[in-house]
Amino acid sequence: MRSRITALFVVLAAVGALVGFPAAAAADPVDLIADPDPFYAAPADVADAANGDVLDSRRVPTSAYPGTDVWQVKFRSTDSADDPIAAVTTVLMPQGRGAGTPLVSYQAIVNALGTKCAPSHGLFSDELIEAPAVYLGMVARGWAVAVPDYLGPTAAYGAARMAGQITLDGVRAVKQFEQLPLRDSPVGLLGYSGGGLATSFAAALAPTYAPDLDIAGIAEGGIPSDLAQIAQNLAYSPLPHPGFGMAMAVALGLEREYPGRFPITPNLNDRGIALRNKMFNECRRSILIDGAFNSARDLSTAASLADTPSAQQVLRENSVTFFDGVPTAPLFVWQGVNDFIAPYQPVADMVDRYCRSGADVVFRGYPAAEHFSATVLGLPEAYLWLDARLRGEPAPSDC
Repeated sequence: MRSRITALFVVLAAVGALVGFPAAAAADPVDLIADPDPFYAAPADVADAANGDVLDSRRVPTSAYPGTDVWQVKFRSTDSADDPIAAVTTVLMPQGRGAGTPLVSYQAIVNALGTKCAPSHGLFSDELIEAPAVYLGMVARGWAVAVPDYLGPTAAYGAARMAGQITLDGVRAVKQFEQLPLRDSPVGLLGYSGGGLATSFAAALAPTYAPDLDIAGIAEGGIPSDLAQIAQNLAYSPLPHPGFGMAMAVALGLEREYPGRFPITPNLNDRGIALRNKMFNECRRSILIDGAFNSARDLSTAASLADTPSAQQVLRENSVTFFDGVPTAPLFVWQGVNDFIAPYQPVADMVDRYCRSGADVVFRGYPAAEHFSATVLGLPEAYLWLDARLRGEPAPSDC
């Protein structure tokens, strides 16, 4: 496992890019492959449960994380249409720790459209490339770490507001889960890139969506905070972009979550349909490799879907830069100034708005860093900052 930790900082995939595809002939949609494991299915009475209520649980026997007890907890949450869903979080609990063990919800970097690629699977394969850092940087520190499947039961990549809701409900579920002594534990949230987007939405939603949660601190970095701007950068760059597969994947994820409002499939040409069908149920490698060096201009024949009112509204609803909520928990935010995936300025503007609204924020903008190197520069300080909050130290602020 240790040999994989370098891959965390080298292979981190671009997350949070969006694209709108122009129109061509419609095509029959590819069916999403639901997870065949019945554990993931929503019970018939899921609507009767409250957000964060535990619906089911199971112990996971594994040797992947020595000295750690691993549980998976299914809980009730809410999707983007405010309908009830069942979601899952995987909890890594250091053996020998008891009541008061800090609980950190880590939102992983999930570059995927397939249900098979969720963290609850990827933690036990090579899909979740930062798994060594989860273990060595967090569990070995003495934290209980919950890793939610924040894309939900349909792997709705890009649905950031739902991701924030699932994140918060996952914390609620773990705190009330009777098999673990975490009810009174201090809580922290942590995420980078796509995980940073889920974390940032959880931070902004928490005061209204989960006011019952007392969150000690939230560390978020590499945030793709303005999805419309990222769509333009990745989908319509002068030359075909190496990260285009992630852009298309997020667009397809939004189509799943917002049927009729973000209609990708009817607006693709034959080449676009072929690429869509190839990646529709796939994980990181397929999306990165098959999608690389494409352009929206080559996959369609008409004007940009991203310019249509419904698509623009979907992008805005899932861009934390434009979300009115202001976190009340202390924040540590880091971003590369030269980030070519998740631009720096919208994050700086978000931090400025938070500061003017009274939030406590430490902001690190790394002048020479882009999306990948910013991870290396910011994550060690994020660990130290979050550890201090979990120990009850007063939060500093740059505001």
